[in-house]
Amino acid sequence: MFDDQQPIYRQIADQIRQDILGGRLEEEEQVMSTNQYAAFYRINPATAQKAFQNLVDDGVLYKKRGIGMFVQAGARAKLQEEHRASFFGQRLDPILTEARVIGISAADLIAYISLKQGKDSGQ
Repeated sequence: MFDDQQPIYRQIADQIRQDILGGRLEEEEQVMSTNQYAAFYRINPATAQKAFQNLVDDGVLYKKRGIGMFVQAGARAKLQEEHRASFFGQRLDPILTEARVIGISAADLIAYISLKQGKDSGQ
């Protein structure tokens, strides 16, 4: 599950974020405890704790004392907005710059996207 590209705690936090975005974890749903994560993935419990704390600091999870960690209400919408901003800034802007350089007009881009959206939705 883990790679050497980034710290394990960040990979855990990113996986939980993806689970929330993908609907595999619902808002107000309890998540595995840090000890369960540590045992399941055979990692140091402090590493799992750091991931969970990162998610708490970001407003994605919250702790119910004595019960465990839960997905914060509004976490999915928050994560979607963060991903939208990242998508436009990190992915779409370079594509638009390249399109401009090679002479693809905005109208061509819109027509292409409309065509692809129609095919993907079965139209």
